[in-house]
Amino acid sequence: MIEFISSVWWLIVVLGVLVTFHEFGHYWVARRFGVRVLRFSVGFGRPLWSRMGRDGTEYVVAALPLGGYVKLLDSREHEVTEQERDQTMDSKHPAKKIAILLAGPAFNLIFAVLAFWLMFMVGIPQARPIIGDVDGLTAQAGVPANSEIIAVGDEPTSSWQYAHIALMAKALDREPVEITVRANGGIESRHLLELNTLPDQIDEEQALAEIGITPWRPDLPPIVGSVNPDTPAQRAGLESGDRIISIQTEPVEQWTDIGRLLQQFGRAGEPLDMVIDRDGFTMDVQVRPQMQKSGTFSKRLILGIVNQPPSEETMATWEQSRTVVRLGPLEGIPRAFNETWRLTTSTLGMLGRMLTGKASVKNLSGPITIAQFANDSASLGLSNFLFFMGLISLSLGILNLLPIPVLDGGHIVFYLIEWAKGSPVSEQFQVAGQYFGLMALAALMGLAFVNDILRLIG
Repeated sequence: MIEFISSVWWLIVVLGVLVTFHEFGHYWVARRFGVRVLRFSVGFGRPLWSRMGRDGTEYVVAALPLGGYVKLLDSREHEVTEQERDQTMDSKHPAKKIAILLAGPAFNLIFAVLAFWLMFMVGIPQARPIIGDVDGLTAQAGVPANSEIIAVGDEPTSSWQYAHIALMAKALDREPVEITVRANGGIESRHLLELNTLPDQIDEEQALAEIGITPWRPDLPPIVGSVNPDTPAQRAGLESGDRIISIQTEPVEQWTDIGRLLQQFGRAGEPLDMVIDRDGFTMDVQVRPQMQKSGTFSKRLILGIVNQPPSEETMATWEQSRTVVRLGPLEGIPRAFNETWRLTTSTLGMLGRMLTGKASVKNLSGPITIAQFANDSASLGLSNFLFFMGLISLSLGILNLLPIPVLDGGHIVFYLIEWAKGSPVSEQFQVAGQYFGLMALAALMGLAFVNDILRLIG
């Protein structure tokens, strides 16, 4: 329950800050062009708090924190005096109207740059893209295990995040790509991944499996270090020092195999067959896994065992696979812009692939997933939370620029038409557009919410 409350809290914090920044962009530019702002609302629905400012604007915090709006004076909606005529939105040139609408997404872009700049100054921990085992197309291309990916095509990859995004883009487009790797001895080599041979009917996770690149993990033996009290493992009689040989007849070669096979074959409360080695003697054991929450909205089967502490050599290799990128104030500015550009192009590319069917619409996320990631990123530290804030700010800006009536992008289309024809779009056309926009937005939000539910129960 505490975790749920924490997730809701961080969702409100994230959306509250980003929506306020977005709407302030509209507000600030509207005031610069002499348009009167009637209401500045963070959230929708019933006002929880409101105050009338000296500038004549009502500032509101509303009950539903999933958005916000700035209400501008418009003679088509309000009676205005002759003195107020120049303060209305509809009296302005289409170019100024478009600038007011673009200001919201522009402020989201500015916020993202600032968030990434602060992130680099604080220091962002990253996992170097060191390959573990190779399989599939990677093995066919001759990529050596335990090498580090330093570039995918012409794009440098300083972390697994960068490598994953670059590889996934090429995989979804079914484009062959050359990757550059560096082996342990420092020798660099190039290898062509024939991503054009990937099957058509596979999703993103299956595509990664077909590519055959897995991150390096410490090679820990499947030996029980300790058994937690009142757990399935203790009730089944497992002891410290037991080596797990197989689960459901599937061989267990390293510690990570235990979790994978447990999730694959296990059922909560149902017997799971295991073979263990205890002091040189082989034993058959039946364990009944139990379900445990692994996050705010997710669950995972557990046995209740802990691995043996890794060796000093393994720990040294693990430390080498991690790095912290920390930059000075001046050095961080270009990196912040580069990070903003990289994530913007990646997001737009993914939207384009979803529209063309190259990527699954399962990639859309709604408030449940955002709440979960907000809570997780906050628990991981300031730099991770800043990255998450920057990413969501970019997504909010891009979403608002979609040419859907009721969003900024849809209104921009109306004003571009007005600019071209020399007169406003007819009221009937705008009303029809608003209805279409509401239905499209409801469908989009509904799909995202369904995806959230499927992730929750899956």
